[in-house]
Amino acid sequence: MQNEKKYHAIKVDERKCIGCTHCMKVCPTEAIRIKKGVATINDKRCVDCGNCLRACPVNAFYVEQDSLVQLNHYKIRVVMFPAVLVGQISTVYSVNQIYQGLLNLGFTHVFEVEQPIQLLINSIKEDVKAADDKPLISSFCPAIVRLIQCKYPSLANNIVGLKAPHDLAAHYIIEMLKDDGVERDEIGIFYISPCSAKMAAVKRPIDEKESIVDGLINMNEIYNRLMKVLPKEENSDTTHFRTNVSRDGIVWSLPRGEARHFKGRSMAIDGIHNVVKFLERLENEEVPELDFLELKSCDQGCAGGILMTGNRFLTVERLQKRSKKYPDADAFDSSSPIAQVLKNKLKAEPIVPNPVFVLDQDRIKALEKLEKVEKILCQLPAIDCGACGAPNCHALAEDMVQGKAKMTDCIFLQKRYLKENKLSAEKAFRNLENIWGEKRFEADCSKKGGRNEGF
Repeated sequence: MQNEKKYHAIKVDERKCIGCTHCMKVCPTEAIRIKKGVATINDKRCVDCGNCLRACPVNAFYVEQDSLVQLNHYKIRVVMFPAVLVGQISTVYSVNQIYQGLLNLGFTHVFEVEQPIQLLINSIKEDVKAADDKPLISSFCPAIVRLIQCKYPSLANNIVGLKAPHDLAAHYIIEMLKDDGVERDEIGIFYISPCSAKMAAVKRPIDEKESIVDGLINMNEIYNRLMKVLPKEENSDTTHFRTNVSRDGIVWSLPRGEARHFKGRSMAIDGIHNVVKFLERLENEEVPELDFLELKSCDQGCAGGILMTGNRFLTVERLQKRSKKYPDADAFDSSSPIAQVLKNKLKAEPIVPNPVFVLDQDRIKALEKLEKVEKILCQLPAIDCGACGAPNCHALAEDMVQGKAKMTDCIFLQKRYLKENKLSAEKAFRNLENIWGEKRFEADCSKKGGRNEGF
């Protein structure tokens, strides 16, 4: 049974929000509205892509995370992180120094999540070969999985039914430590996430009652802490923590990291707005025949994650150079007892469609509402200015038929109604204040907007 309650890692600090609409304009699922001068998120539509966090000029959006104080609760403290963490850090520091820096933060074990990636590669290839309905779509990026669930439900069955690398890695760590005689309750697994979508996916996994990961850490914060404790010189050997690090694992989260294993009948697309455009075409059967699709929400894959500190292009270059020093993933011993245990944990439950872009669950009522939307759109100016607190005229029209907005929320219709004496000036002004907040329209030289936002 998939977890019905949706968790979101991204929150809004109403004290900081200035209602500037930047977040509303970049949201790929039109999940944000401005009410009383503050951005509000529709939980059902949000996919935790983090575009709002990136666009906000006043840092009103933030990501929830766990405290490192939790480390004190465990005898064995494992930090689990994707290879992109290493890619952010200048090559002035060796991988040994980076690993030692993580140990200096209080962890006892250091583990890159992509180490058992060969098991995932083999399983995806098997699923692609056996699939009747193609292309299969990677389940790697949780923002994309959520996007398909809610906006393109007809494609939900095409998502690969396998767990993400961090799930596989967590099980791998537990099995390895059990072999060393460590009890599960002695182990604390902490995952450093490059994005809010992965934090949400770890916090509320789809096919498990609770996550086997014990703590979530924002990569941006850990980067800043790590840079303070990196040893000046390489004074230890940490190679035993990366026995199964491979070329394929290091570049797995980058563009074509997955698709490269499927030769010519695959495609890789990064950037959620690019993904949305492609999925529209895929749903309309306007794309060539493919076996496998790799879709990633962030530009340059996880190297461009919203919680990353380093430049994404430099991160990609460093990871590609680093990958050349390691063997292919097929060097991983897939026949080992631990690998056999992991194979049984690879499968995830099928993704259940969760359409939220419907006007009504009743088809007849939905069609009636669609007709109303079309009639309302005839009245709206099609300028998509956002002054109504919705991202565009179509979104406003949908809000109206759902009873969440009024015709007078459109400032252009307000002007028309004022001219026709259908609306008083006082009521028109109150409508605007209801969207943008009281005293928003008073003269104030300290206001931020336009060029003054200080990006």
